[in-house]
Amino acid sequence: MTESSAARPADIARTIAFYLVFYLGSVPLVLASTATASFSLVLFRKIVRAWAAWHRGCARHLLGIRLDVEGYEPRSGVLYAIKHESFFEAIDMPRQFTLPVVFAKAELLRIPLWGSTGARYGLIGVEREAGAKALRAMISEARHRIADGRPLVIFPEGTRVPHGTQRPLQSGFAGIYKLLGLPVIPVAVDSGPLYHRLWKRSGTIRYRFGAEIPPGLPREEIEARVHAAINALNPTPDA
Repeated sequence: MTESSAARPADIARTIAFYLVFYLGSVPLVLASTATASFSLVLFRKIVRAWAAWHRGCARHLLGIRLDVEGYEPRSGVLYAIKHESFFEAIDMPRQFTLPVVFAKAELLRIPLWGSTGARYGLIGVEREAGAKALRAMISEARHRIADGRPLVIFPEGTRVPHGTQRPLQSGFAGIYKLLGLPVIPVAVDSGPLYHRLWKRSGTIRYRFGAEIPPGLPREEIEARVHAAINALNPTPDA
């Protein structure tokens, strides 16, 4: 199935319903999260998780998208490295994990209102051209979050990658891995063919959690192992 294949009438109808219900329903949740962020961290986090659960429920009941999760066990003190094919997994993170700390592009945290709310939740901005001082500050913040028992999440490709494409990992991933000294759990995702399209399709999106990769490996080895594991559900077009 390709992302450019013609939409079916049922896909169009389901997608319109999804856009209307999910985004209209998101308005009170987003406003509530913004309103509570400054005075109740516990309530704020619950609302963020509720918004991710709302998204998952709308995808299930309006789009007909089921979720199959293989090999997941809740962990802290690890770095989850996740394949990124669509906004599905980005929105789903607070529902899939317990209070995940997500490494995100720094420009996202500069968006008015959204950026401050994301930072309050625990997003860590990644400056792609960061100097040593900025990198140390980012790692220090991540270590504080680990001390709180929260898992770390990163999209090592740096951006959404079309299904069937195996892009090299961003160079900063190996540096973060080395400085944090944490084991990595790679996660394969195949959301692209169903969700990364104007008219979304019904079907099953899979998360496949791979075997833990220990800390301290050479750059070439950690990149090769993570790259292979996150692409386990994403064969190349020639495969």
